[in-house]
Amino acid sequence: MIRCIAIDDEPLALKQIADYIRKTPFLELAGLCESALQALELLEKTPVDLMFVDVNMPDLSGMDFVKTLEDPRFIVFVTAYSEYALEGFRVDAIDYLLKPISYSDFLRSANKVKTWFDALQNKPAEITSNKNFLFIKSEYKILRINFDDINYIEAMSEYIRIHLVNSKPVMTQLSMKSIEDQLPDDRFMRVHRSFIINLSKISVIERNRIIFDGTVYIPVSDQYKSKFQNYIDQNFLS
Repeated sequence: MIRCIAIDDEPLALKQIADYIRKTPFLELAGLCESALQALELLEKTPVDLMFVDVNMPDLSGMDFVKTLEDPRFIVFVTAYSEYALEGFRVDAIDYLLKPISYSDFLRSANKVKTWFDALQNKPAEITSNKNFLFIKSEYKILRINFDDINYIEAMSEYIRIHLVNSKPVMTQLSMKSIEDQLPDDRFMRVHRSFIINLSKISVIERNRIIFDGTVYIPVSDQYKSKFQNYIDQNFLS
């Protein structure tokens, strides 16, 4: 079962999503929230796989709410405005639903989530590598990922998310250790328990943080600081 919550400040819209969740056999309703702040409280106590999140909410919008989460898992945005779809995919939402929502549209999104969920639960990833690329299993596909296309790799519990240049991230069931062992250590470095970076993609370093695209701040933890500093010193022009 996929544990879900729905977040919407409109009571009727919230009830509709709840009804749709209850009538979908592989979904389990874990909670209803009338605000993003209420959802934050619920998430501290309740494990959740999937969130249906309204975009337009007072105090904290659905988009900003998702950006605060360290591991949002699966997100489906709910909105009355189609222009939010692109922004939703930029924060790795798996889908979006346009109000008014029919059950057929809801079920399409739910099945999309189920495909990802089943793949991650039941299909452990495999990885093979070459000098310039690696193959991984994600969903039911084997994907080739060029090292040059990797910005950084992020740990997410028992999964990893590979953040790519000019492409959506790839999520697969692998440990950080297993992929770290396959990456050339002259091109990639682990700088934090949760992050491996492509050294060639570093452009800005500020206060022990590596900045990607001006918006993503990756911390360098104490455990890896010395090794990273040695790399900087070796390439520093004074």
